[in-house]
Amino acid sequence: MLLKHSMSDGIPFVRDLRFAYGVLEQVAPNVRRLIARNPGPFTHYGSGTYVLGRGRVAIVDPGPLLSEHVEALLAELADEEITHILVTHTHVDHSPAARLLQERCAAPTYGFGPHLAGRHQVGEDVEAGADLDFTPDIVVHDADVIEATDFTVEAVHTPGHCRNHLCFQLREEHALFTGDHVMAWATSVIAPPDGDMGDYLRSLSRLLPRNDALYLPTHGAPINDPRRFVHAYLRHRQLREQQITQCLTNGIGLIADIVPLLYAGVPQLLHPAAARSVFAHLLHLLERDLVQAEGAPSLEAHYHLR
Repeated sequence: MLLKHSMSDGIPFVRDLRFAYGVLEQVAPNVRRLIARNPGPFTHYGSGTYVLGRGRVAIVDPGPLLSEHVEALLAELADEEITHILVTHTHVDHSPAARLLQERCAAPTYGFGPHLAGRHQVGEDVEAGADLDFTPDIVVHDADVIEATDFTVEAVHTPGHCRNHLCFQLREEHALFTGDHVMAWATSVIAPPDGDMGDYLRSLSRLLPRNDALYLPTHGAPINDPRRFVHAYLRHRQLREQQITQCLTNGIGLIADIVPLLYAGVPQLLHPAAARSVFAHLLHLLERDLVQAEGAPSLEAHYHLR
């Protein structure tokens, strides 16, 4: 689930993307991409399914449960064999098409695991939606390496957007498939219960010392300056936390009152997602004993500084 903000906070967003639906296009020397026709406020132009290699290929994020997308992918790969299906995480715009693909090919699926419940059970669902039906054939952990015919892929566990989120690095090109972890067009909403702000910030920081030269997110354009983006993402989250803390200092302790102030330029239909993001920040502040909630932490609770 993704959210565009009214201000970039220094993030060098790239929101334009040239592509054609139904056409597998080259995006890196050994990587092609097909974008599904599922545009929206949380998916940008749609979900990008990546194809690694030639002849015997791996798929990254098969996409939503759209038969036209799968048919287009199979038509483009008519003379090639799918040997691996890699899933970054279990949201309905990323993993469900794996089921359709496996009806037509024998490739196993790879992922961190099925969708996981979060620590904070809060009821309302504003996510793009969890794919509760996906369980990988092969469970992949952090630093695991997947060997294909002509290339190797390393898994990087990056919880935060959701607990089972993985990035995958195509080692030969130092290209990291970032799913919803880092994108060029928007920031990622961290929505409890499955999203966790502390995990997300730690996962972002883990990327900084890596040797990735290119990020290929599932939504939007490639990122050619990865470290600049990660630093900007971290600064953005620090600024958002400062803004929330300032609201609490001013006696504004309800999420329903904080959201209109911090997201004044964001359409109302995205405010429920913004509320979840503010909630995630407040939970992170609670975990560091910087904030208190009156009663159990929730979207409706009143918060104040310690």
